[in-house]
Amino acid sequence: MGTAYGDWLREQREAAGMTQQQLADAAVMTRSHIAHIEAGRRIPSKEDARRLDMALNTGNVLSSFLPQDDTTVAERFAAALQLEQQATMIREFASSLVPGIFQTERYARAVMRTAFPPWSEEECDRFVVTRLERSKILADPVTPVVWALLDEAVFRRPVGGKDAMAAQIMHIVHLVEDERVRVHVLPLGLGAHPLMAGMVTLMGFEDQPPAAYSEGLSVSKVHDSPAVVQRLQGAYDLALSDALPLKESLALMRATAKEYGHHD
Repeated sequence: MGTAYGDWLREQREAAGMTQQQLADAAVMTRSHIAHIEAGRRIPSKEDARRLDMALNTGNVLSSFLPQDDTTVAERFAAALQLEQQATMIREFASSLVPGIFQTERYARAVMRTAFPPWSEEECDRFVVTRLERSKILADPVTPVVWALLDEAVFRRPVGGKDAMAAQIMHIVHLVEDERVRVHVLPLGLGAHPLMAGMVTLMGFEDQPPAAYSEGLSVSKVHDSPAVVQRLQGAYDLALSDALPLKESLALMRATAKEYGHHD
C-alpha cells in the first residue's frame, strides 16, 4: 500500500489537534494501529475507517477511499494479507484446514466449493488463483521463516477426496523435506489444547511490532495490541510443547498420505 492514505489520515488528525493516542481512544483502536496506518504499513478495515471518520468528523471520506487491492480475497482477510506479504516470520496454527499458503489447487478449490451461498465457477476460479498467489511467498528459500502447528484433524478430513488429500499432504511433506518450512502435528490423542477454538497466524516483521490474525467460523480479526499478541504467542508456544517432533510429524503425514492411497 502506498502512503497517500496514511498521509491524509495524519493531516486530518493533526488538523483536529489530536495525538495518535487521542485518536485511538476516540476511534476505539490502539495507538500502534493508528501509527501503522499513517506509515502506510497497514490498511484499516471498513469498520476501522468508519470509526476514524466519526472520530475526525470527516464524513465518509476515510471509508470511501480505502486503498483497493486487485487481489481477490475475502474482505475479512484483506488486512491480514497485507501483513502476510510483509512478514519475515510466520507461525501458523490450524485445527481443521490446511493453511492457505500451503494449499494445492485441488484442495483450495474443494474448500471454495463449500461456500454458502454458493460461489459461481468464475468466483471460485478467482479465489483459487489468489490462494495460490499467496503461496509464492515460499518461493524465496529463506524469507519468511515459516513454522506450522497443525492439528492431526487437518490431515484426517479428506477435503476434495482421497487423491486430492494425499497430494495435499505430500505437498506439505516436500516443503518440510526441502527445509523450507517446519511442521509439527498435534496428535488427536492429546485431547484439549490452548488453540483448539480456532486458527491463529502469528507474524513477525523487520521494522514493526509483531501482529496476529485469528479466525473462527464467522469472525476474524487482526491483532496488534501487544498484550493480545503476547497472549496468543504464549498459547501457541504452550501447544507447540505438546506437539510431535519434526521427524515424528513427518512420519505421521506420510503414513496418512499412504492411507489415502499415495505410493512412494
